[in-house]
Amino acid sequence: MTPRTDTPLIIDGAHVATVGGPEHPSGHIVVEDGRITAVGPGPAPEIAGAHRVDGTGCLATPGLVNTHHHLYQWATQGLAPDGTLFDWLLASYPVWTRLDAEVVAGTTTAGLAWLALSGCTTASDHHYVFPGEPGDIVAAEVAAARAVGVRLDLARGSMDRGASGDGLPPDAVVEGTDEALAATAAAIEAHHDPGFDSMTRLAVAPCSPFSVTRELMTGAATLARALGVRMHTHLAETIDEEELCRAEFGCTPVEYAEKLGWLGPDVWLAHAVHLSDTAIARLAATGTGVAHCPTSNARLGAGIARVTELLAAGVAVGLGVDGPGSSELTPLAGEAHQALLMARARRGPRALSARQALEMATLGGARCLGRQAELGSLEVGKLADVALWRVDGFGHDVLADPVVALVFGPTPPLERLLVGGRTVVERGELRTVAADAAAAAGRRAHRALAREADRR
Repeated sequence: MTPRTDTPLIIDGAHVATVGGPEHPSGHIVVEDGRITAVGPGPAPEIAGAHRVDGTGCLATPGLVNTHHHLYQWATQGLAPDGTLFDWLLASYPVWTRLDAEVVAGTTTAGLAWLALSGCTTASDHHYVFPGEPGDIVAAEVAAARAVGVRLDLARGSMDRGASGDGLPPDAVVEGTDEALAATAAAIEAHHDPGFDSMTRLAVAPCSPFSVTRELMTGAATLARALGVRMHTHLAETIDEEELCRAEFGCTPVEYAEKLGWLGPDVWLAHAVHLSDTAIARLAATGTGVAHCPTSNARLGAGIARVTELLAAGVAVGLGVDGPGSSELTPLAGEAHQALLMARARRGPRALSARQALEMATLGGARCLGRQAELGSLEVGKLADVALWRVDGFGHDVLADPVVALVFGPTPPLERLLVGGRTVVERGELRTVAADAAAAAGRRAHRALAREADRR
C-alpha cells in the first residue's frame, strides 16, 4: 500500500547518485513531509513509524525532468513516418483541428502515465493547438496531470500565422494575436502556482518562427516578464527553418530570437540543432537553456544537436522526449541513452559520459525550467522526487557501475517513483491511475481523431 505523504519514508541500501554531489554506493535517503531530510552513505538513522524501502540492488536518482513534450500527439502517432519536419506537420495539422478538451484529457493521462513509468517526475508540455471552440484544454490537462501525480510545466503555446498569412499551419488551428495573449494570461492566472512544491506551473510559449508573427513573439515576451513566468519556443530545429529565417528576416533563428527579446535566463529553447559557434556563445552569455530531443530529431532527420559544445560553453541543457507523434513511445530514460549515443556518433567516445547524460535528464532539465532550487538532485531540503531503478536483474546485474547500467543499456525496471514523497510507481506499476485506464483514455483520444487521420 502506498504510504501517506506525511509518513516518513526511508530508502536504505541503494546506490545513491545525488547528481552534482557525491555518490554513495550503499547509501540512504530520508523523506519527510515531501522533502529530502537526509541523504548520505551507510544505513539510515532510525525514525519511529517510518516506512522503509529496501534499496538493495537498486540505483536511486533524482526523478527525471522532461523539458519538452507535446502530450496531445499521443493520439496521432505514426503519421508521415518518412517525412521531414515540414512534411510531418503538413500531414498532422489537419488531424489536430479535431482536438478538444476531452481528447487532451485522454492524451495527457496516457502520455504522463507512460512518462511516469520511465522515471519522469516533472514534464513540460508545449501545447499550441487551440482549434475552434475546443473547451478548456488547459484546465483538462491540469486536471489529468493531477490525477497521474506528475508535476506539470504547461507551456501554453500559440500560433497566429496561418496559411493565409504565409505561415505553415492551416488557419483552422491558429488564434488571433490578441486572443492568444489574452488566453495565455488567463491560463496563467487560473493555474500557475509559483510555490516551492508546485505541481503546476505555466510558461508563455509561442510555437515557432514559421507559425507565429513578430507581434505575438514580442507581445508574449512582454507578457511573460510582466507576470514573472518563463518563456519557451521551438528554435533552430531544421535546415528548412534556417533558410526560411534568412530569406524572410535576413538573419539566423538565434539572431531573430535575440532581436525579439527571446534570449535570457528565463528562456529555454526546444531542439537548437543547427547552431553556429557564435549562436552557442550567445545562448551561454544570455543564460538561455536548451531542451535536447535526440530521438525526435533523428526520427525526422533534422540532425544532431551540438550537445558537447553547448555543455562546454556552460549552457543549461535538459532532455525532452518531444511529442509522441515524432518520437513514438520513447521513454524519458531512453533519451539519456540516445543523447549519449548521438553525442558520441558526432564527437567520439569521450563526447558525453553516462553521468553527464544523467545530469541532463535531471538537474539540467530543472535548470531549464527554473526549478534547480527544488528539483533535479538529491539534496537535503529539495523536493522528494526520486526514481529507484532495479539494476540487479538479468543483464543489468553484470554491469558494475549502476549509472552506466541505467544509461548505456535498456532502461532498467523502475522499482519506485516518488513525487514529493508520494509513490506514483511501485514495482513497475502505477499507483495513482490504473495503467489499463490510462491506456484506454489514450485509445479513446486516438479514435476521436482517427477518422481524420485515415483520410490523409
